Amino acid sequence: MTDRTDRDRRPDEQALLLVAGLADLMVDTLGTAVGSFRSLLGRSDSADLAQDAAADLRARGRLALDRLAPGGQGTGGLAHMEVLARESLARRAAAVATPDE
Repeated sequence: MTDRTDRDRRPDEQALLLVAGLADLMVDTLGTAVGSFRSLLGRSDSADLAQDAAADLRARGRLALDRLAPGGQGTGGLAHMEVLARESLARRAAAVATPDE
């Protein structure tokens, strides 16, 4: 470790350190994501996880469109947690209507 402070470094050195730090962070994050993806592939309920992820993405898309909708539906639409709660209730009702075999 060096004894120089960031104020003592030249701007190009500081930029290089920032880029190197960002690259290291990205590699670490990518490695973690790949490890998580590999563990998901081995799960027996991966189809259910994919369906839940798709439902969450649809709910998120609905929220995004509702925020942008014209005619008073934009920012005055349902709250995020309200939409998620309704989605959860709908999923529970569907699960009760068609129990697992």
